[in-house]
Amino acid sequence: MPRSAIQRSALEDLLELRNAVLDDRFKWGDTLQFFIKSLKDKTTYESLSKRKICAILTTTQLTPFQDRIVQEVLFMILEPIYEGRFLEKSFAFRPGRNAHMVLRVIRRSFAGYLWYIKGDLSTVLDRMKVGMVISALMRDVRDKKVIDLIKAALVTPVITSRINEGEKKKKTKRKYQKKKVLAEDEPKPDLYWLETFFGFAPEEAEKLPSWGHGGILSPLLANVCLDELDRWMEGKLKEFYRPSKSDVIWNSPEGEVEHGNTSWPEFVPISGPDKTQKMDYVRYGGHILIGVRGLRAYAAILRKQLIEFCDQKYMLKLDNDSLPIEHITKGVMFLDHVLCQRVVYPTLRYTATGGKIISEKGVGTLLSVTTSLKQCIKQFRKLIFLKGDRDPDPQPCFRMFHATQAHTNAQMNKFLSTMVEWYRYSENKKKVVNFCSYILRGSLAKLYAAKYKLRSRAKVYKIGSRNLSRPLKEKKGQSLEYYNLLRMGLMESIDGLQYTRMSFIPETDYTTFPSNWRPDHEKALLEYIRLDDSKLWRSKGVALESKVSFHLRITFHCLFVTTKGMLS
Repeated sequence: MPRSAIQRSALEDLLELRNAVLDDRFKWGDTLQFFIKSLKDKTTYESLSKRKICAILTTTQLTPFQDRIVQEVLFMILEPIYEGRFLEKSFAFRPGRNAHMVLRVIRRSFAGYLWYIKGDLSTVLDRMKVGMVISALMRDVRDKKVIDLIKAALVTPVITSRINEGEKKKKTKRKYQKKKVLAEDEPKPDLYWLETFFGFAPEEAEKLPSWGHGGILSPLLANVCLDELDRWMEGKLKEFYRPSKSDVIWNSPEGEVEHGNTSWPEFVPISGPDKTQKMDYVRYGGHILIGVRGLRAYAAILRKQLIEFCDQKYMLKLDNDSLPIEHITKGVMFLDHVLCQRVVYPTLRYTATGGKIISEKGVGTLLSVTTSLKQCIKQFRKLIFLKGDRDPDPQPCFRMFHATQAHTNAQMNKFLSTMVEWYRYSENKKKVVNFCSYILRGSLAKLYAAKYKLRSRAKVYKIGSRNLSRPLKEKKGQSLEYYNLLRMGLMESIDGLQYTRMSFIPETDYTTFPSNWRPDHEKALLEYIRLDDSKLWRSKGVALESKVSFHLRITFHCLFVTTKGMLS
C-alpha cells in the first residue's frame, strides 16, 4: 500500500460521514455518536458509565474530529467563491493579506488626506444574529443543503462548563503542581518568545470570531457579513469624489493618480485653493479607517450616514465617540502605528518640450508611518518586562529562571527577530527595536544577576559582555579553557543578544506598494469567473445553487487525500 493511501476503515468512515451530511443525519457537537474518530481518540464510548457520559455531556469538550472535517469541507467550497467577490479594501481573515499590507496601502493611498474617521465595529465579531449571517450568505449561495448545514452550526448551542468556587479554591490552594508529561503526538504549548510576541498584538488583531460550531468558518462568515459595509463604502467613495482640473493629482474621472509622480506615489504636491475632493477606506477585521480630503463637515456627514447604516444593517448602536474624527497633524493610531503628515521640499526633475531637463524646488507632503513608542512601553508593562513611565526600568523575566543561558538568549533573539519583521515598514524602526533590545537585555541581566548571585547588572555585563554571549555559570568567560571546550563540542555555544547597537538593525523597507495589487490566487479566481461560465456566475442564484451541491460531494472526495494527516 502506498504511503499516501488511506486505510480502508478510514475511507469507509469518511464515506459514512459524507452520506450522513447529505442525508441530514449529521449533528454538530455530538460528543457520543461518531461517524469517524481521530486515531488519537482511544476512548470506547460503548463501555462508558453513566457518570462519565453525564460528565461528557455537561462539560466543555474539544471540537469533535468529524465536525472539523465538515468545517474544512465547507471552507474549501465557500472560500474560493467569496475570495473572488470580496473587495480589495478588506485585509483580515483572508489568505495573502495581512497587517503589513494595510500599512503599505495606507502609506501609498492615504497621502494628502487631512481628516480620518476611525471605527471600532468589533462587537460584530463577538456575536451576530443568525438571520443576518444566513441572509448575507443567501445573496450568493442558494443551495439549501449548505445553508441548512451552516445554520445548524450557528444555532446549535456550545456546551460550556463552569468551575465551582470550591474547585477554584482547591486549585489555588495547592502550591506545587506536578509536571505534566506530554505525549509524543500531543500539541506542545507556545514557545516563550512566541507567547511574548502574541502579547504585542495590536487592538485591531486581538479578536477572532468564533460563532457556535462554525470553527474556521466563523472568520469567513464575518467577512461575508461585513462585505456589505465594504460595498456601501465603495459607493460612497465614488459619490464623494470631485476632481479638480487645477489639482496635479487625482484629476482623472476614475480618481487614479495618472497625472501625478508615478515614480514617487507617496508624495503629494501642494495644490492651489481648488483641491480635489476625495476619500479612501480600509477595513481590518472589525476596525475601519476612512481618510477624507476636504472639509471636516464632509467627514461629519459621512459619519452620520455610517451610524445609520450600521444601525439598520447590523443592529449596531454607534455614536460620535465610537467614530472619532481626527486630524492628521495630531497623529492617527492604527495597528499600533501612528500616521502623521510630513512636509518635504524635494528637488523635482522633469523633461520639458525639446528634451530639456528642468530642475525646480517643490513642496509637498508625505504620509509618515511610525511606531508608537508609548504603545510599545504599554505592551512591555503588560507583559511585566518593565515598570515606570518616565524612566522605564526593566524587570527580570523569572519564567526563564530554570533555562540555560544559551536557551534563554536564543528565545529572546527569536522574539527580537520577529519584532524587526513586525516593524519592517515603520520609519522609526531602528529606534523602537533598539528600545526593545535594551529592555530585554536589562531584563536578562537582572535575571542572571539573581540566578548566579552576581548582585548587579554591571557585574553581569562585565563577565558576560555587552551582548551576554559569554558563560556566566563558571565566571570564566574569557578563559582559554572555555574556548577549548567549545571548540571540541563539549560545551554549548551561547549566541549573544542581537541588535545591541543601532547600526545592527536593518533599514526600514520603503518599497512602493503596487496599485491595484491582488494576490495570485485572487487573480486566478477572477480570471476563472471571467472566462468560465461568466453568465451563470453573474446570475448568482442559479449558478451557485447547481455548483455548491456538486462541490459538496466532490470536496469530500478530494478531502480523502488530505485526511491522512489529520487522522494520524
